[in-house]
Amino acid sequence: MADLLRGATDGPGRLRALLAGERPVLLPGCYDALGARLIEQAGFDAVYMTGFGTAAGLLGRPDVGLLGLGEMVDNVRRIVAATDRPVVADADTGYGNPINVIRTVQDYERAGVAGLHIEDQVAPKRCGHMEGKQVIPTADMVAKIEAAVAARRNPDLVLIARTDARAPHGLDDAIDRARRFAAAGADVLFVEALTGEDEIELVRRELAGIPLLFNWAEGGKTPPLPLDRLKELGFAMVIMPIGLLLAATRAMEAVLASVRRHGTPVEVLAELPTFNQFTDLIGLPEINALEARFSAGA
Repeated sequence: MADLLRGATDGPGRLRALLAGERPVLLPGCYDALGARLIEQAGFDAVYMTGFGTAAGLLGRPDVGLLGLGEMVDNVRRIVAATDRPVVADADTGYGNPINVIRTVQDYERAGVAGLHIEDQVAPKRCGHMEGKQVIPTADMVAKIEAAVAARRNPDLVLIARTDARAPHGLDDAIDRARRFAAAGADVLFVEALTGEDEIELVRRELAGIPLLFNWAEGGKTPPLPLDRLKELGFAMVIMPIGLLLAATRAMEAVLASVRRHGTPVEVLAELPTFNQFTDLIGLPEINALEARFSAGA
């Protein structure tokens, strides 16, 4: 877990090392610091901050562009501080034109991310697996990517370019955009909301030699391919953005329904972590050790 005394680690460098090793890098998605700690405790090498989950967690609203740069940066800063793993974060559209993208990249980088993705949707954007998406002209997105490349202070920061053109413009346009994004300096390409394994295979062939991200969007438009198939296809990264969000929602609904029926949580306590187990999980032993170390009489 993140050590209160150690400070920030080289997330970008560690993510680059993971990408150079065995692929794909698996990134379960979280929407808060607790989720990041759970992902690390489960043994994963990297963490993904979901924009969809952040909107749901902070606002209780869908991912339709309601969150701004400041809210997203605040959330990712807390997530980075909670884990020792590299964090890749959703940066939506970059929150404006290329000048805004410069600030977005710098603010995310100061927050400690190892990588981020920016998409070519018209603002206000929508979740990539919703209907009604629109995209900006390719040249406008190329300018944003060039600005992002110029803005990063650490050359190891992984810049991921996402295109949502598949739905409004078709697969050929999405592939063409992705090629142009790579030429503009994107490290990883993310072709969103592919609707069949044949489309996934075509994207992999047409973009051969370029690292690709696969969005294993739970319940979304893209078919849920097994890990062995994703390895065979050579994807560099796999994000699983909302599994924890969906699981937490279902679990909270179950607890609330039990309290509503019985008047107290007594019927579900056996299924939950104990108070002491939970405080251990979130780092109370570390706090106690630091208090003992730095107490006046120590």
